[in-house]
Formats: sequence, C-alpha cells, structure tokens
Amino acid sequence: MIKAAPKPVKSEGKSGTLDLVRRVLSIEAEAVRALAERVDESFIAAVDLIRARKGRVVVTGIGKSGHIARKIASTLSSTGTPAYFVHAAEASHGDLGMIEGGDVVIAISYSGTSSELMDIMPLVKRRGAKLIAITGNAASPLAREADVNLDANVAQEACPHNLAPTASTTAALALGDALAIALLDAQGFSAEDFARSHPRGQLQTFAQSGARLLRVAGVMRAGEALPKVTAGSSVRQAVVEMSRGRMGMTAVLAADGAIRGMFTDGDLRRALEKSGDIDARKVDEVMTRNPRTIRDEALATEAVNLMEQHKINQLLVVDQRGALIGALNMHDLFRAKVV
Repeated sequence: MIKAAPKPVKSEGKSGTLDLVRRVLSIEAEAVRALAERVDESFIAAVDLIRARKGRVVVTGIGKSGHIARKIASTLSSTGTPAYFVHAAEASHGDLGMIEGGDVVIAISYSGTSSELMDIMPLVKRRGAKLIAITGNAASPLAREADVNLDANVAQEACPHNLAPTASTTAALALGDALAIALLDAQGFSAEDFARSHPRGQLQTFAQSGARLLRVAGVMRAGEALPKVTAGSSVRQAVVEMSRGRMGMTAVLAADGAIRGMFTDGDLRRALEKSGDIDARKVDEVMTRNPRTIRDEALATEAVNLMEQHKINQLLVVDQRGALIGALNMHDLFRAKVV
C-alpha cells in the first residue's frame, strides 16, 4: 500500500523545480520497474482469459483510472484485440447493456473499492462476463471479486503530497500496455495488421507511416481480378482481357501456368505503329518478355521503387516458387496511400 509521505517543502527557483521533476520521473520509473520484478502467473491467466473469450473486451474505471481505462481499450483495439471503454458511472444508468456473456471486463481501481465499480460488478458476473481487475490492493473487494487480479501496487505517488494519482496510474497504464502487447504476440498480430488499422496514421515505424508498412500481398489484385491470357491467344483476345482487368496489362501464361510475358498498353501502341492490322497476330509476337516481377511478401514501397527505377507502371506478383499469384499497378499503390 502507499506509504504516508512527509510534508513537502516548496521547491525554490529553477534548480528546485528540476529536482522536483527528476523526483517525479524517478518515482514513476521505479513504480514500473517494480511491476517487472513481481509480474507472475496471474498475468498469463489474464492473457489466456482474454484469448478464450467469445465476445469482446470491455475496459472500465472511474476518475483518473477511467482515463487510463479508455487509453488501454484503444491500445488493445489497435493491436488486434477488439475492445471498448465503458464509463463505470454510466454503466449503472444503462450502459451496462453493452456488456454481454462471453465478454471479458477489465476493471481498474487502485483502491479496489470504487463504489461505482462495485455497484456493477455483481451484475457483470451475472451476465456471464469474466472479470480482470487491476488494483493496488490484492485484498480489496474488487480484487476478490475478479477471476484474475493484476497487482498495480506502488510504493508511493509522485505527487509531493502523496495524494494525486500519478505513479499508480502510470503503473496501471504500463500493465495495460503489457497486456496488449502480450496479446499481440500471442495472436501473431503483424506490422501489416497494424497498418490496416491505421490507414490515416502517421505513426513512425521504421520511419514510415502505417500505409508504408503494407506488403505487396495486401495491395495486389488476385483471382478473377487478375487479367491473364494463354500464350498463343490473339492480340485482340489480349486487348479484351486487358480492358476487362482495367490494369493496363494482362499476364501471358504458358499452358502450365508459367509466366511467358506481359502485354501492356504500350505494347499495343507499338504494335499498331508497326502494323495497323493486329487481327492476325498472336500476343506472343508483341508482348514484353521477361517482365519485372516482385514477391508477394515484399513491402509495397519496394514495388514503388522498382516501378520508378525501370519506368514501368505494372508488376506481376509471384510467390516463393516464382508462380504468378497477382499483379499491381501504380494506381493500386496510390489507392493504398503508399505513394
């Protein structure tokens, strides 16, 4: 539990202010460091409980803990664990209907005695939801009511009066972040998954925004959307397929599916310049042989660089065996906001 602090002496001058700031930061850093030393199997139990849920994760709290709860819900959602915040006071005025059986509720209260939370906990359990508590008192009513209690106890608050929630809220936030990242890892949530949930974000990872973390596989066109013809097809057939695909190209494949070439708008123009009659010509005669390809697991930004380097607008996408699995053009990259 938090120890009583001596009556503070008001800091004087710039030096005193800096000393106070260093003390605040040291206390909060020590609070988080202490969590790392005593984290135990209860944390694993919390991760397992959330992974086994049939519903969503609901994070709740009141006052400063409520603000922390809102941030934890946001972090969980952006890292692959759907979650939302419910204000503890509003829950008893109708918002409790947002919680269903199969959900997991994360309730945050340092004292573990917040009346707004304790009023709704029996109802939460009655609905069939599981409860994870984050408290500073393992013997508190909230901790006892919980299926899992995460210990967020701190030696003291950073407030010179030892009153304002500072180190304790930092500890709760750190535990929430650790829970989100542990779930991210357990669920195999990737950088590409993160990018898809941050399409307009400017979060810096490898000095790139979220969209720039996309892999080619997340941008390319595949299946029926991929224009392709068999080698030996007429130029007219290739033009029809190219128009259908609306990519300014069509792949040209051998009977066994191997890539023989690519027929593009540019190839068509060049063929018309040489001979206006294309009806009798085969696509093999006018296509681009040995077209540029890119692996599906490459970053989309690599596709941009390859197109710019070779002054082309389309790329065929291949798997690790070199088999065609998709295609993309510069417009696809523009739509994905990679460029």
